[in-house]
Amino acid sequence: MFAVGCTVQQKDDNSSGSSARATLAILESTDIHSNILSYDYYRLTEDTSIGFERMATLVKEARAEYPNTLLFDAGDTIQGSAMADWQAHGQPVSCDQKLAMYKAMDALGYDGGTIGNHEFNFGLPFLAQVTNQDMAIEGVGGLPCKGPEFPLVLANVIGSEDGKPIFPPTALLSRTLKAQTAEGETIEIPIKVGIIGFTPPPIMLWDKKHLEGRVTTLGVVEAARRYAPALRAEGADIIVAISHGGIDPRAYSETMENANWHLAQEPEIDVLLLGHSHQPFPDPGNVDSRFNQLPEVDNIRGFIHGKPAVMGNLWGKSLGVIELALDWRDGQWSINTGNTHSEVRNIRGADGKPIMPDPAIAEAVADEHQSTIAYVSRPIGSSDFPMTTYFAVVGDVSAIQPVNTAQREYVRKYVDQFMPELKDVPVISAMAPFKVGFAGPNDFTVIDAGPLAIRNAADLYLYSNTVAAVRLDGAGVKAWLEHSASYFNQIDPKLGEAQPLVNKKVPSYNFDVIQGGITYAIDLTRPVGERITDLRFHGKAVTSDQPFILATNSYRASGGGGFPGTGGARILFNAPDMSRSILVDWMERRGKLDFEQDGADRAWRFVPVQTAGPVEFRSASNKLDLAARLGLEGIIEAGAAGNGMSTYTIDLSATK
Repeated sequence: MFAVGCTVQQKDDNSSGSSARATLAILESTDIHSNILSYDYYRLTEDTSIGFERMATLVKEARAEYPNTLLFDAGDTIQGSAMADWQAHGQPVSCDQKLAMYKAMDALGYDGGTIGNHEFNFGLPFLAQVTNQDMAIEGVGGLPCKGPEFPLVLANVIGSEDGKPIFPPTALLSRTLKAQTAEGETIEIPIKVGIIGFTPPPIMLWDKKHLEGRVTTLGVVEAARRYAPALRAEGADIIVAISHGGIDPRAYSETMENANWHLAQEPEIDVLLLGHSHQPFPDPGNVDSRFNQLPEVDNIRGFIHGKPAVMGNLWGKSLGVIELALDWRDGQWSINTGNTHSEVRNIRGADGKPIMPDPAIAEAVADEHQSTIAYVSRPIGSSDFPMTTYFAVVGDVSAIQPVNTAQREYVRKYVDQFMPELKDVPVISAMAPFKVGFAGPNDFTVIDAGPLAIRNAADLYLYSNTVAAVRLDGAGVKAWLEHSASYFNQIDPKLGEAQPLVNKKVPSYNFDVIQGGITYAIDLTRPVGERITDLRFHGKAVTSDQPFILATNSYRASGGGGFPGTGGARILFNAPDMSRSILVDWMERRGKLDFEQDGADRAWRFVPVQTAGPVEFRSASNKLDLAARLGLEGIIEAGAAGNGMSTYTIDLSATK
């Protein structure tokens, strides 16, 4: 969409020798994850730190600032909130209903978008329906349904039956730019903007259940080489890659998750809109930004290999903006890189105050909002203890154990019923804390003691995975835990200065805790791969050939997170039931959760070690009393870290 302003003269783009300049603002959202409103459905309260409705205000401000704008979305759009779950599972949206997320996006007027990896979480039939896309796959699609009013492009997911992309790989947008001549005259000149979309190839692992046998993937670079030249041949003046992935300069492969450092080197790609990594780019004010250290990456102005690029933050926290300077000469547009820059604009100002939401967005999804609240409020039981992840990184399992117990009991029953030959093999379970403050003080699982509702189960288990099981031996269990322990930094006991406990490069959802009779210790003084000690099962040392069945989720079992012993022949079964559903069922059967039985099985501990300097981690402020109630020793709140977060220290010599 281009903003409309003053009356201007139309310019023939074929007139020889003429020249002009224009600025095109390319606006980007990414990783909205259906957080349409600034609302936390798990706590039933407003959350002004997030929300598409506030990002929409930034879009309107940018449109008022720039006479020429385009608005695109880089994926992970329709999954990730309670409203998304309600429309996919609670009361599935019908063919003649538009998905709430797309209603909101259409209210804002998008020009295009791509498909993220999480779009596949609800299966291809659902995705085909809500996007109104005929994928030419048996059992997928049907009558025309209500989808978004803007084109969705995806070049690297190919249907197995016809060998063609399941979405249009590209689209060509014809627009008119307001430009200025050297004499200061405002004129209008046509431009053709090509868009091409990409998603991470590892979707074939992450959503194997939904995709295997139906689609295949191309590498991002291979797909660009296959489809971008034709887009240029159609007359595209500039080609914008909308790529749901981050920036990784390591050696390229066709299955690379974050391949855009390599994509930027492709000659047909002019501009890159990125996502998936949940890390804003550029991020010039952040001395700790990983982008500061990457070769051929300009973290000040937002360039990769000399190509302008931007990646907004997640959940509607920000808007990516590329101020693209264009020169028009002799009937052709070219990018003036010297006058081009990228930036990420946040919905919170420097003073911490949030921008006001665009009221049109809430109006568009008012019915869905109320229905979601009713859905997540259905009672399913009660608990005599709070379940939180404030101190999950130092041993609290109150928000992990219920999921592990539900998974383990489900898999045990499944094995006993359908695989009686394995009835004597013990079942253990792995679960990670999904929310540990990455996005601020509201990014924790927090469930108070008392009544439990569906929203609480959804807070414990965020994702639309299904239950799965893998075969492991004792050596495999240890290898799994060693991989999980890479979540922590190696600690030097002799170092007098502060050392961070957590490795920022490893997401919390890859910090698996295994329970079900398993106990173990983590030696932080040892390097990755040599940290797990005293591994026991019901008090006895685990032997390397001891058989186990590990209950987990479909993402992990298929290889998500790169854990050893996953994928292919190691998968014992993929169950049809969602992890969250089995948790809800377990809570309803259990009735009332008891702390000693359901939240106090601290399967792991740190090996005690005396350190010369403090070992630090971050959590929400003023939670020290909770650590004490949980029996976590040696924890001190050292001081405020800003925005509702505090720095805590742990005395590793006091852990037990």
